[in-house]
Amino acid sequence: MQAGAKHDGLPPIAPCACISLYVVTVLSACDRASRINGRRNRAFRGWRWQPGAAENRPTTEGPIANPVILWFRNDLRLSDNAAVAAAAESGRPLVPLYILDDETPGRWRLGGAARWWLHHSLSALDRGLKTLGSGLVLRRGGAAEIIAGLVRETGARGVYWNCCYEPFAIKRDETIERILQTMGVEVHSFNGSLLHAPWTVRNKQGQPFRVYAAFWNACLAKGEPARPLQAPRRSFVRCDARSDDLDSWRLLPARPNWARTFADIWQPGETGALHRLAAFLDAEAPGYAQWRDRPDMASTSRLSPHLRFGEISARQIWHAIRAAEAAGRLPPPAAEKFLAELGWREFAYHLLGANPDMPEAPLRKEFAAFPWRSDPEGLAAWQRGATGYPIVDAGMRELWATGWMHNRVRMVVASFLVKHLLLPWQEGEAWFWDTLVDADLASNAMNWQWVAGSGADAAPYFRIFNPVTQGEKFDPDGAYVRRWVPELAALPPTFIHKPWLAPDTVRTEAGVVLGTTYPHPIVDHATARERALAAFRRLRMKTD
Repeated sequence: MQAGAKHDGLPPIAPCACISLYVVTVLSACDRASRINGRRNRAFRGWRWQPGAAENRPTTEGPIANPVILWFRNDLRLSDNAAVAAAAESGRPLVPLYILDDETPGRWRLGGAARWWLHHSLSALDRGLKTLGSGLVLRRGGAAEIIAGLVRETGARGVYWNCCYEPFAIKRDETIERILQTMGVEVHSFNGSLLHAPWTVRNKQGQPFRVYAAFWNACLAKGEPARPLQAPRRSFVRCDARSDDLDSWRLLPARPNWARTFADIWQPGETGALHRLAAFLDAEAPGYAQWRDRPDMASTSRLSPHLRFGEISARQIWHAIRAAEAAGRLPPPAAEKFLAELGWREFAYHLLGANPDMPEAPLRKEFAAFPWRSDPEGLAAWQRGATGYPIVDAGMRELWATGWMHNRVRMVVASFLVKHLLLPWQEGEAWFWDTLVDADLASNAMNWQWVAGSGADAAPYFRIFNPVTQGEKFDPDGAYVRRWVPELAALPPTFIHKPWLAPDTVRTEAGVVLGTTYPHPIVDHATARERALAAFRRLRMKTD
């Protein structure tokens, strides 16, 4: 989808002290193939990096040493970046590279909102690299061809990257590694996006987990994650290479510019991520356990897009939370609850690694026979925020205006789509993919399946959120609805989540005319709930 075509037509739930560089064992392409097949690694491949040990550094004799390529992907930062640290420690000239590869992901190429974020994040990364005497090389096209071509162009003798865990990325990286091996080029890959690589957490039978609580307990049993790496302090030796002009990629929308308000809300890039983390710890974090479900309050971290693009690492966040807790700035319940949200993200990638078709197919196979409806008008009303249910419409309008939505509201709008309208969860997944700045393949797929009841450790089929009571509970004064559905702003709290029940005099005084200034509900809650329960009962009868 082109940048200007956003929304042609669950979601990701939505600086700390560092120590010196630690020993990193490098596995060729993370030994993905063997791990995906469930086999343990029996040997490490060849090379062990120990910063500061001169004997491990490559020779740079001669007028110009052969460079190495530092391939940035979902890790657009310089601090706590193992690939950056190892490439810099090699002592060779660096070619920092980003490839816009819209071919490999297929239908999961970056959506419109994520492309906006990517433009600004790449610009920020380039500025950071220039302070180290380098700069970002931009290329567009199939990654395998570009990497091989750049190796030939520069004479590079090594390629460094942090692992990606999307199924298409795993296959791509395996292909690239084979190509580079035939060219005599070393590959050094690292885990740079998760606390634990997906295949490193297993149950007692050596199998992937299907229940979050057991998974997270197993993660916690592994102990504290390694401390974050420092950003490089000395300048890189630069190796010039041709680069695309970022503006030529046309990642930013123009006609229309649906992202015109994004820059007022977000600061993409590593600096923005660290500032957001610091602000969260100072303001929202202490009350996180108590207030995280309130969309009418500043109660969440809003770090999700920064994590999605790797402008900050999971372990940077982990250790910042632990440091704040140790200093007495953060109550233990708030710290544990927030770290558990990091764990939920880890669980998403754990499930994706074990179920590569999770973004398209239900994890519970019986749901392939679920009697989903086709309702283009209902889908369009949901997308536009015109369902007649204020909390749903507020969430969908927040999404359109900001590229983000509060996590509690994500669950409410997702439940409305799949249970009130009986529309396939894949429809919502696709819409979120295009409209969220934090659109993440694993989290998006897992959370939509969780709401639909088709996923691992999913919400039970009979849990059907009532959008009225959800609004009254989590937006009790209607502040969230008033912000995003201003045509209802004059209604009193008693009726702002159910304007159709307000007396005519109250609606008239508030300037609300149902069907004119604000729509009637497109479906009756009680009727929709019974229809959904009946559909789930029929599915159970078929599979029992």
